[in-house]
Amino acid sequence: MAAKTKSVFFCQNCGYESSKWMGQCPGCREWNTFAEEPKIVSKKPASGPVRRESASHPRTLSQIEMGESPRVTTGMGEFDRVLGGGIVQGSLVLVGGDPGIGKSTLLLQMCRNLAAGGKTVLYVSGEESPRQIRMRAQRMGDFSENLKILCETNLADIRETISAERPDIVIIDSIQTMYHEEVASAPGSVSQVRESTGILLQIAKGMNVTIFVVGHVTKEGVVAGPRVLEHMVDTVLYCEGDRYAAYRILRSAKNRFGSTNEIGVFEMRPEGLAEVPNPSEYMLEGKPEGASGSIVACTMEGTRPVLLEVQALVCKTNLAFPRRTAAGTDLNRVNLLMAVLEKRAGLRLSSFDAYVNIAGGIRMSEPALDLGIVLAVASSFRDQPIDEKTIAFGEVGLSGEVRSVSMAEQRVREAKRLGFTSVILPETCRKQLVRVEGIDLVGVRSVRDAILKIG
Repeated sequence: MAAKTKSVFFCQNCGYESSKWMGQCPGCREWNTFAEEPKIVSKKPASGPVRRESASHPRTLSQIEMGESPRVTTGMGEFDRVLGGGIVQGSLVLVGGDPGIGKSTLLLQMCRNLAAGGKTVLYVSGEESPRQIRMRAQRMGDFSENLKILCETNLADIRETISAERPDIVIIDSIQTMYHEEVASAPGSVSQVRESTGILLQIAKGMNVTIFVVGHVTKEGVVAGPRVLEHMVDTVLYCEGDRYAAYRILRSAKNRFGSTNEIGVFEMRPEGLAEVPNPSEYMLEGKPEGASGSIVACTMEGTRPVLLEVQALVCKTNLAFPRRTAAGTDLNRVNLLMAVLEKRAGLRLSSFDAYVNIAGGIRMSEPALDLGIVLAVASSFRDQPIDEKTIAFGEVGLSGEVRSVSMAEQRVREAKRLGFTSVILPETCRKQLVRVEGIDLVGVRSVRDAILKIG
Protein backbone atom coordinates (compact mmCIF):
# COMPACT_ATOMS: atom_id res chain seq x y z
CA MET A 1 0.00 0.00 0.00
CA ALA A 2 1.63 3.21 -1.14
CA ALA A 3 1.44 6.47 0.75
CA LYS A 4 1.83 10.08 -0.25
CA THR A 5 2.55 13.23 1.71
CA LYS A 6 0.58 16.44 1.56
CA SER A 7 0.45 19.57 3.68
CA VAL A 8 -2.49 20.37 5.93
CA PHE A 9 -3.13 23.10 8.50
CA PHE A 10 -3.82 22.34 12.16
CA CYS A 11 -5.16 24.64 14.88
CA GLN A 12 -2.55 24.70 17.65
CA ASN A 13 -5.28 25.24 20.22
CA CYS A 14 -7.97 22.65 19.48
CA GLY A 15 -6.50 20.47 16.72
CA TYR A 16 -8.99 21.49 13.99
CA GLU A 17 -7.75 20.31 10.58
CA SER A 18 -8.09 22.31 7.37
CA SER A 19 -6.73 22.03 3.83
CA LYS A 20 -5.96 25.77 3.76
CA TRP A 21 -4.82 28.43 6.19
CA MET A 22 -7.51 30.44 8.00
CA GLY A 23 -7.15 33.46 10.24
CA GLN A 24 -9.78 32.30 12.72
CA CYS A 25 -10.34 28.67 13.76
CA PRO A 26 -13.96 27.54 13.14
CA GLY A 27 -13.68 25.09 16.05
CA CYS A 28 -12.45 27.21 18.98
CA ARG A 29 -12.83 30.71 17.41
CA GLU A 30 -9.22 31.62 18.24
CA TRP A 31 -7.17 33.85 15.90
CA ASN A 32 -3.81 33.06 14.26
CA THR A 33 -3.54 29.52 15.60
CA PHE A 34 -3.13 27.58 12.31
CA ALA A 35 0.21 25.98 11.48
CA GLU A 36 1.19 24.02 8.39
CA GLU A 37 2.31 20.43 8.88
CA PRO A 38 2.87 17.46 6.56
CA LYS A 39 0.36 14.63 6.73
CA ILE A 40 0.66 11.04 5.59
CA VAL A 41 -2.27 9.86 3.48
CA SER A 42 -2.63 6.16 2.64
CA LYS A 43 -4.08 5.17 -0.70
CA LYS A 44 -7.09 2.87 -0.67
CA PRO A 45 -6.62 -0.54 -2.30
CA ALA A 46 -8.20 -0.87 -5.72
CA SER A 47 -10.17 -3.96 -4.73
CA GLY A 48 -12.15 -2.02 -2.14
CA PRO A 49 -12.43 -2.60 1.58
CA VAL A 50 -11.78 -6.08 2.92
CA ARG A 51 -14.38 -7.53 5.27
CA ARG A 52 -13.02 -9.18 8.36
CA GLU A 53 -14.44 -10.80 11.43
CA SER A 54 -14.76 -8.39 14.34
CA ALA A 55 -12.26 -9.00 17.12
CA SER A 56 -14.73 -7.98 19.84
CA HIS A 57 -18.44 -8.44 20.38
CA PRO A 58 -20.93 -6.28 22.28
CA ARG A 59 -21.82 -7.45 25.77
CA THR A 60 -24.36 -6.45 28.38
CA LEU A 61 -23.28 -4.87 31.64
CA SER A 62 -24.12 -8.04 33.57
CA GLN A 63 -21.67 -10.01 31.40
CA ILE A 64 -18.75 -7.74 32.28
CA GLU A 65 -16.75 -9.12 35.20
CA MET A 66 -15.80 -6.76 38.01
CA GLY A 67 -12.46 -7.81 39.46
CA GLU A 68 -10.92 -6.38 42.59
CA SER A 69 -8.63 -3.55 41.55
CA PRO A 70 -7.59 -1.57 44.64
CA ARG A 71 -5.98 1.80 44.14
CA VAL A 72 -2.23 2.16 44.54
CA THR A 73 -1.22 4.80 47.06
CA THR A 74 1.54 7.21 46.04
CA GLY A 75 2.90 7.62 49.56
CA MET A 76 1.71 11.25 49.57
CA GLY A 77 -1.72 11.86 51.06
CA GLU A 78 -2.22 15.15 49.21
CA PHE A 79 -1.45 13.49 45.86
CA ASP A 80 -3.81 10.59 46.63
CA ARG A 81 -6.57 13.07 47.53
CA VAL A 82 -6.36 14.79 44.15
CA LEU A 83 -6.28 11.44 42.30
CA GLY A 84 -9.45 10.36 44.07
CA GLY A 85 -7.88 7.98 46.57
CA GLY A 86 -4.83 6.70 44.72
CA ILE A 87 -3.60 5.50 41.33
CA VAL A 88 -5.99 3.47 39.16
CA GLN A 89 -4.11 0.73 37.33
CA GLY A 90 -4.12 1.14 33.55
CA SER A 91 -4.97 4.86 33.62
CA LEU A 92 -3.35 7.69 31.65
CA VAL A 93 -2.68 10.83 33.71
CA LEU A 94 -1.60 14.21 32.30
CA VAL A 95 0.33 16.54 34.63
CA GLY A 96 0.69 20.14 33.44
CA GLY A 97 2.21 23.29 34.87
CA ASP A 98 4.54 26.23 34.28
CA PRO A 99 8.28 25.60 33.83
CA GLY A 100 10.05 25.22 37.17
CA ILE A 101 6.82 24.78 39.13
CA GLY A 102 7.82 21.31 40.37
CA LYS A 103 6.14 18.78 38.06
CA SER A 104 9.20 16.57 37.57
CA THR A 105 10.18 16.86 41.24
CA LEU A 106 6.72 15.78 42.38
CA LEU A 107 6.63 12.80 40.04
CA LEU A 108 10.17 11.75 40.99
CA GLN A 109 9.16 11.78 44.65
CA MET A 110 6.14 9.65 43.78
CA CYS A 111 8.44 7.22 41.93
CA ARG A 112 10.66 6.99 45.01
CA ASN A 113 7.72 6.08 47.24
CA LEU A 114 6.27 3.56 44.78
CA ALA A 115 9.63 1.89 44.20
CA ALA A 116 10.20 1.63 47.95
CA GLY A 117 6.79 -0.04 48.22
CA GLY A 118 7.74 -2.78 45.78
CA LYS A 119 6.32 -1.34 42.54
CA THR A 120 8.46 -1.36 39.41
CA VAL A 121 8.73 2.13 37.91
CA LEU A 122 10.15 3.26 34.56
CA TYR A 123 11.06 6.95 34.27
CA VAL A 124 11.35 7.99 30.61
CA SER A 125 12.97 11.40 30.09
CA GLY A 126 13.27 13.22 26.81
CA GLU A 127 14.67 16.43 28.28
CA GLU A 128 17.32 15.37 30.80
CA SER A 129 20.28 13.01 30.79
CA PRO A 130 20.54 10.18 33.36
CA ARG A 131 23.20 12.16 35.22
CA GLN A 132 20.96 15.20 35.52
CA ILE A 133 18.12 13.06 36.89
CA ARG A 134 20.44 11.53 39.47
CA MET A 135 21.65 14.96 40.55
CA ARG A 136 18.04 16.00 41.10
CA ALA A 137 17.28 12.77 42.94
CA GLN A 138 20.22 13.01 45.36
CA ARG A 139 18.56 15.67 47.48
CA MET A 140 15.48 13.47 47.97
CA GLY A 141 17.27 10.52 49.57
CA ASP A 142 17.96 6.93 48.61
CA PHE A 143 16.08 5.26 45.74
CA SER A 144 15.15 1.60 45.38
CA GLU A 145 16.46 -0.61 42.59
CA ASN A 146 12.86 -0.91 41.36
CA LEU A 147 13.19 2.50 39.68
CA LYS A 148 14.79 2.46 36.24
CA ILE A 149 15.72 5.45 34.07
CA LEU A 150 15.40 5.59 30.27
CA CYS A 151 16.41 8.63 28.22
CA GLU A 152 14.61 8.18 24.90
CA THR A 153 12.24 10.12 22.63
CA ASN A 154 11.36 7.48 20.01
CA LEU A 155 7.99 5.98 20.92
CA ALA A 156 8.74 2.72 19.08
CA ASP A 157 11.75 2.10 21.32
CA ILE A 158 9.79 3.15 24.39
CA ARG A 159 7.00 0.69 23.52
CA GLU A 160 9.52 -2.14 23.16
CA THR A 161 11.12 -1.28 26.51
CA ILE A 162 7.75 -1.25 28.27
CA SER A 163 6.84 -4.59 26.68
CA ALA A 164 10.13 -6.13 27.84
CA GLU A 165 10.28 -4.62 31.35
CA ARG A 166 6.54 -4.74 32.17
CA PRO A 167 6.68 -1.94 34.78
CA ASP A 168 3.74 -1.03 36.99
CA ILE A 169 4.17 2.73 36.55
CA VAL A 170 5.64 4.72 33.64
CA ILE A 171 6.56 8.43 33.68
CA ILE A 172 6.86 10.28 30.33
CA ASP A 173 8.71 13.59 30.73
CA SER A 174 7.56 15.24 28.55
CA ILE A 175 4.98 14.53 25.82
CA GLN A 176 6.25 17.47 23.73
CA THR A 177 9.63 15.75 23.24
CA MET A 178 8.22 12.40 22.06
CA TYR A 179 7.94 11.58 18.36
CA HIS A 180 6.58 8.81 16.14
CA GLU A 181 8.57 7.91 13.04
CA GLU A 182 5.50 7.59 10.81
CA VAL A 183 4.46 11.21 11.47
CA ALA A 184 6.53 13.57 9.31
CA SER A 185 6.46 16.60 11.58
CA ALA A 186 8.65 18.00 14.32
CA PRO A 187 8.30 16.87 17.96
CA GLY A 188 5.87 19.06 19.86
CA SER A 189 3.65 19.71 16.84
CA VAL A 190 -0.08 19.01 16.91
CA SER A 191 0.28 15.83 14.88
CA GLN A 192 3.11 14.43 16.99
CA VAL A 193 1.49 15.25 20.33
CA ARG A 194 -1.84 13.76 19.29
CA GLU A 195 -0.29 10.62 17.79
CA SER A 196 2.08 10.12 20.73
CA THR A 197 -0.75 10.40 23.24
CA GLY A 198 -2.79 7.90 21.23
CA ILE A 199 0.07 5.37 21.34
CA LEU A 200 0.55 5.86 25.08
CA LEU A 201 -3.19 5.38 25.58
CA GLN A 202 -3.01 2.05 23.75
CA ILE A 203 -0.05 0.97 25.90
CA ALA A 204 -1.84 1.93 29.14
CA LYS A 205 -5.08 0.13 28.30
CA GLY A 206 -3.54 -2.81 26.45
CA MET A 207 -0.78 -3.66 28.94
CA ASN A 208 -2.62 -2.41 32.07
CA VAL A 209 0.21 0.01 32.84
CA THR A 210 -0.36 3.34 34.58
CA ILE A 211 1.30 6.16 32.63
CA PHE A 212 1.93 9.70 33.90
CA VAL A 213 2.56 12.21 31.11
CA VAL A 214 4.16 15.62 31.76
CA GLY A 215 2.85 18.41 29.53
CA HIS A 216 4.11 21.95 29.07
CA VAL A 217 1.63 24.81 29.27
CA THR A 218 1.07 27.84 27.07
CA LYS A 219 1.05 31.46 28.21
CA GLU A 220 -2.71 31.12 28.78
CA GLY A 221 -2.02 28.36 31.32
CA VAL A 222 -3.40 25.38 29.35
CA VAL A 223 -1.49 22.31 28.20
CA ALA A 224 0.38 23.03 24.97
CA GLY A 225 -0.97 21.18 21.95
CA PRO A 226 -4.54 20.47 20.88
CA ARG A 227 -7.35 20.37 23.45
CA VAL A 228 -8.13 16.88 22.17
CA LEU A 229 -5.14 15.80 24.28
CA GLU A 230 -7.12 16.49 27.46
CA HIS A 231 -10.07 14.48 26.14
CA MET A 232 -7.92 11.42 25.45
CA VAL A 233 -6.44 11.02 28.93
CA ASP A 234 -8.25 9.80 32.05
CA THR A 235 -7.04 12.49 34.46
CA VAL A 236 -5.70 16.03 34.01
CA LEU A 237 -3.75 17.57 36.89
CA TYR A 238 -2.37 21.10 37.03
CA CYS A 239 0.46 22.19 39.31
CA GLU A 240 -0.16 25.84 40.22
CA GLY A 241 1.41 28.53 42.35
CA ASP A 242 3.89 31.37 42.18
CA ARG A 243 7.28 29.90 41.31
CA TYR A 244 8.87 32.43 43.68
CA ALA A 245 6.64 31.39 46.59
CA ALA A 246 7.13 28.34 48.79
CA TYR A 247 3.78 26.63 48.20
CA ARG A 248 2.47 24.59 45.28
CA ILE A 249 -1.13 23.56 44.60
CA LEU A 250 -2.04 20.41 42.69
CA ARG A 251 -5.51 20.77 41.19
CA SER A 252 -7.57 18.27 39.19
CA ALA A 253 -9.22 19.63 36.03
CA LYS A 254 -10.55 16.23 34.90
CA ASN A 255 -10.79 12.89 36.68
CA ARG A 256 -12.73 9.88 35.46
CA PHE A 257 -12.12 8.08 38.74
CA GLY A 258 -12.76 10.80 41.32
CA SER A 259 -13.81 14.35 42.12
CA THR A 260 -12.43 17.35 40.24
CA ASN A 261 -12.90 19.69 43.22
CA GLU A 262 -10.07 18.42 45.40
CA ILE A 263 -6.71 20.18 45.73
CA GLY A 264 -3.39 19.12 47.22
CA VAL A 265 -1.12 21.66 48.88
CA PHE A 266 2.66 21.23 48.95
CA GLU A 267 5.56 23.32 50.22
CA MET A 268 8.77 23.57 48.22
CA ARG A 269 11.81 22.64 50.30
CA PRO A 270 15.44 21.86 49.43
CA GLU A 271 14.74 18.13 49.62
CA GLY A 272 11.65 18.39 47.39
CA LEU A 273 7.94 19.00 47.87
CA ALA A 274 6.57 18.47 51.38
CA GLU A 275 2.86 17.92 52.04
CA VAL A 276 0.80 20.56 53.83
CA PRO A 277 -1.93 18.52 55.54
CA ASN A 278 -3.57 21.63 57.07
CA PRO A 279 -3.69 24.38 54.42
CA SER A 280 -5.80 26.71 56.60
CA GLU A 281 -3.05 27.21 59.19
CA TYR A 282 -0.51 27.61 56.41
CA MET A 283 -2.56 30.27 54.59
CA LEU A 284 -3.21 32.29 57.76
CA GLU A 285 0.43 32.58 58.82
CA GLY A 286 1.54 36.22 59.13
CA LYS A 287 -1.99 37.66 59.32
CA PRO A 288 -1.74 41.30 60.56
CA GLU A 289 -3.28 42.25 63.92
CA GLY A 290 -5.57 45.23 64.27
CA ALA A 291 -5.43 46.21 60.59
CA SER A 292 -8.51 47.36 58.70
CA GLY A 293 -9.52 45.72 55.44
CA SER A 294 -8.66 42.19 56.57
CA ILE A 295 -10.97 39.28 57.35
CA VAL A 296 -10.76 35.49 57.25
CA ALA A 297 -13.12 33.76 54.82
CA CYS A 298 -13.88 30.08 54.34
CA THR A 299 -14.06 28.34 50.97
CA MET A 300 -14.55 24.67 50.09
CA GLU A 301 -12.20 22.69 47.87
CA GLY A 302 -13.97 19.38 47.35
CA THR A 303 -14.66 18.02 50.84
CA ARG A 304 -12.00 20.16 52.53
CA PRO A 305 -12.76 23.59 54.07
CA VAL A 306 -9.92 26.08 53.56
CA LEU A 307 -9.65 29.26 55.62
CA LEU A 308 -7.81 32.14 53.98
CA GLU A 309 -7.32 35.85 54.51
CA VAL A 310 -9.12 38.35 52.28
CA GLN A 311 -7.45 41.77 52.15
CA ALA A 312 -8.82 45.00 50.73
CA LEU A 313 -7.35 48.48 50.39
CA VAL A 314 -9.65 51.40 49.55
CA CYS A 315 -8.14 54.85 49.08
CA LYS A 316 -9.05 58.18 47.46
CA THR A 317 -8.31 58.25 43.73
CA ASN A 318 -6.52 60.96 41.76
CA LEU A 319 -7.78 59.63 38.43
CA ALA A 320 -10.90 60.37 36.43
CA PHE A 321 -11.79 56.68 36.60
CA PRO A 322 -10.98 54.82 39.84
CA ARG A 323 -8.69 51.80 39.61
CA ARG A 324 -9.90 48.32 40.48
CA THR A 325 -7.41 45.48 40.99
CA ALA A 326 -7.96 41.90 42.16
CA ALA A 327 -5.32 39.26 42.91
CA GLY A 328 -6.44 35.69 43.60
CA THR A 329 -10.08 36.18 42.60
CA ASP A 330 -12.18 37.32 39.65
CA LEU A 331 -11.92 41.06 38.96
CA ASN A 332 -15.38 41.19 37.39
CA ARG A 333 -16.85 39.67 40.54
CA VAL A 334 -15.10 42.30 42.66
CA ASN A 335 -16.52 45.10 40.49
CA LEU A 336 -19.99 43.58 40.85
CA LEU A 337 -19.71 43.39 44.65
CA MET A 338 -18.49 46.98 44.87
CA ALA A 339 -21.49 48.11 42.83
CA VAL A 340 -23.74 46.24 45.27
CA LEU A 341 -22.04 48.01 48.20
CA GLU A 342 -22.58 51.41 46.62
CA LYS A 343 -26.20 50.78 45.70
CA ARG A 344 -27.46 48.67 48.60
CA ALA A 345 -25.20 49.71 51.51
CA GLY A 346 -24.68 53.39 50.66
CA LEU A 347 -20.88 53.28 50.48
CA ARG A 348 -19.72 55.92 47.98
CA LEU A 349 -16.94 53.97 46.30
CA SER A 350 -17.12 55.64 42.88
CA SER A 351 -14.30 58.07 43.75
CA PHE A 352 -12.04 55.52 45.47
CA ASP A 353 -9.45 53.08 44.18
CA ALA A 354 -9.93 49.53 45.44
CA TYR A 355 -7.45 46.66 45.62
CA VAL A 356 -8.52 43.15 46.69
CA ASN A 357 -6.06 40.37 47.43
CA ILE A 358 -6.28 36.76 48.58
CA ALA A 359 -3.25 36.45 50.87
CA GLY A 360 -0.76 33.71 50.09
CA GLY A 361 -1.15 33.89 46.32
CA ILE A 362 -3.82 31.18 46.17
CA ARG A 363 -6.62 31.67 43.63
CA MET A 364 -10.23 31.04 44.66
CA SER A 365 -13.50 31.67 42.84
CA GLU A 366 -16.19 30.06 45.02
CA PRO A 367 -19.26 32.31 45.55
CA ALA A 368 -18.96 31.80 49.33
CA LEU A 369 -16.02 34.21 49.18
CA ASP A 370 -18.37 37.12 48.34
CA LEU A 371 -19.25 38.05 51.92
CA GLY A 372 -15.59 38.12 52.94
CA ILE A 373 -14.73 40.46 50.05
CA VAL A 374 -17.67 42.75 50.89
CA LEU A 375 -16.72 43.01 54.57
CA ALA A 376 -13.03 43.56 53.79
CA VAL A 377 -13.86 46.42 51.39
CA ALA A 378 -16.28 47.99 53.89
CA SER A 379 -13.70 47.68 56.69
CA SER A 380 -11.01 49.42 54.64
CA PHE A 381 -13.42 52.13 53.43
CA ARG A 382 -14.43 52.95 57.01
CA ASP A 383 -10.89 52.29 58.33
CA GLN A 384 -12.39 50.09 61.02
CA PRO A 385 -10.68 46.76 61.91
CA ILE A 386 -12.68 43.54 62.16
CA ASP A 387 -12.36 41.24 65.17
CA GLU A 388 -9.45 38.86 64.53
CA LYS A 389 -11.44 35.84 65.77
CA THR A 390 -14.25 36.37 63.24
CA ILE A 391 -14.68 34.63 59.90
CA ALA A 392 -17.33 35.10 57.21
CA PHE A 393 -18.76 33.16 54.29
CA GLY A 394 -21.82 33.55 52.05
CA GLU A 395 -22.88 34.42 48.51
CA VAL A 396 -24.01 37.98 47.76
CA GLY A 397 -26.75 38.71 45.21
CA LEU A 398 -27.36 41.84 43.15
CA SER A 399 -30.14 43.03 45.45
CA GLY A 400 -27.74 42.89 48.38
CA GLU A 401 -29.10 39.68 49.90
CA VAL A 402 -26.75 37.12 51.46
CA ARG A 403 -27.59 33.70 50.06
CA SER A 404 -26.89 30.28 51.56
CA VAL A 405 -23.92 28.11 50.59
CA SER A 406 -23.29 24.39 50.84
CA MET A 407 -21.45 22.51 53.60
CA ALA A 408 -21.96 25.24 56.21
CA GLU A 409 -21.44 22.83 59.13
CA GLN A 410 -18.01 21.73 57.88
CA ARG A 411 -16.96 25.37 57.53
CA VAL A 412 -18.09 26.24 61.06
CA ARG A 413 -16.33 23.23 62.61
CA GLU A 414 -13.10 24.08 60.79
CA ALA A 415 -13.31 27.65 62.14
CA LYS A 416 -13.84 26.34 65.68
CA ARG A 417 -10.91 23.93 65.36
CA LEU A 418 -8.59 26.82 64.46
CA GLY A 419 -9.70 28.91 67.43
CA PHE A 420 -12.21 31.35 65.91
CA THR A 421 -15.06 32.48 68.17
CA SER A 422 -17.53 34.10 65.75
CA VAL A 423 -18.88 33.22 62.29
CA ILE A 424 -20.85 35.62 60.09
CA LEU A 425 -22.95 33.47 57.76
CA PRO A 426 -26.25 33.58 55.85
CA GLU A 427 -29.35 33.49 58.06
CA THR A 428 -30.73 30.48 56.17
CA CYS A 429 -27.55 28.51 56.97
CA ARG A 430 -27.73 29.52 60.65
CA LYS A 431 -31.27 28.16 60.93
CA GLN A 432 -30.24 24.83 59.46
CA LEU A 433 -27.25 24.36 61.79
CA VAL A 434 -27.41 22.94 65.27
CA ARG A 435 -25.73 25.04 67.90
CA VAL A 436 -21.97 24.51 68.04
CA GLU A 437 -20.44 24.94 71.49
CA GLY A 438 -17.67 27.50 71.77
CA ILE A 439 -18.46 29.54 68.66
CA ASP A 440 -21.04 32.28 68.02
CA LEU A 441 -23.12 32.00 64.84
CA VAL A 442 -24.18 35.43 63.50
CA GLY A 443 -26.80 35.15 60.77
CA VAL A 444 -27.26 38.01 58.28
CA ARG A 445 -29.82 38.56 55.53
CA SER A 446 -28.18 41.41 53.57
CA VAL A 447 -24.85 43.16 53.15
CA ARG A 448 -26.18 46.08 55.19
CA ASP A 449 -26.84 43.72 58.13
CA ALA A 450 -23.37 42.20 57.76
CA ILE A 451 -21.66 45.60 57.83
CA LEU A 452 -23.59 46.56 60.96
CA LYS A 453 -22.45 43.34 62.68
CA ILE A 454 -18.76 44.21 62.27
CA GLY A 455 -19.11 47.81 63.30
